[in-house]
Amino acid sequence: MSAQPLLELRNAGRSFRTPDGRDLVVLRDVNLAVNEGEFVSLVGASGCGKSTLLRIIHGLIPLTTGEIRVHGQVVQGPGRDRAMVFQQDSLLPWRTVIDNVAYGLLLAKVPKDEAYHRAQQFVDMVGLRGFEHYYPHQISGGMRQRTNVARALAVNPKVLLMDEPFAALDAQTREVMQRELLRIWQTEKKTVLFVTHQIDEAVFLSDRVIVLGARPGTVRADIRIDLPRPRELTIKRSARFAELVDEIWALVERDVVAAMSVTK
Repeated sequence: MSAQPLLELRNAGRSFRTPDGRDLVVLRDVNLAVNEGEFVSLVGASGCGKSTLLRIIHGLIPLTTGEIRVHGQVVQGPGRDRAMVFQQDSLLPWRTVIDNVAYGLLLAKVPKDEAYHRAQQFVDMVGLRGFEHYYPHQISGGMRQRTNVARALAVNPKVLLMDEPFAALDAQTREVMQRELLRIWQTEKKTVLFVTHQIDEAVFLSDRVIVLGARPGTVRADIRIDLPRPRELTIKRSARFAELVDEIWALVERDVVAAMSVTK
């Protein structure tokens, strides 16, 4: 780990103007430091600003207050030091798997031969060798998300941002993808910030789980996950795993119940 955090949020806040002219504060005074190579998950009730925070870090939405730094440099917009994996695979339907993976490299003016050589390496890493020339509609949802992860990794970002990337998958595929993501992370050692509604998913994947309070979102707790690595899915049946899930759920439950009562 480096002495200086790779990713640092200092008093980060964001508000939006509502149609009736009010200021809606979504995030307030978010302070967070993520070290190089850490896997950190964000959890919290719906509407607490998890996805908004990820988009701010990516540079898609500007901060209203505070600042974000990557390797000490203030984030002022999108950059090649960050890559995003969205909930929907967002692949280009007219491009094959390997074409999609190489796309970001080609946009960055990487020579074509080199771009496709690197793309093939990441296609292999996510277990899609043999499917390079398939189109997105010809492969499963899990395979599309593997392609999405490969595309993000291929551009060699310092920070990989993942916004509920497995939410659209069935339960069995989701569990397999969690295990595969850990395998890839252990190979690449990227710094990952991962948003999920599934507390057990966050505990299984992470070094730390950050709990955001209800809107305006701010850091309510920073839970270190002391489960040994490498991890297999069987760890979900351990007593310590259950204790960590219960600890985090206790922090989130009140906000979830309150959010549900508002929508009734």
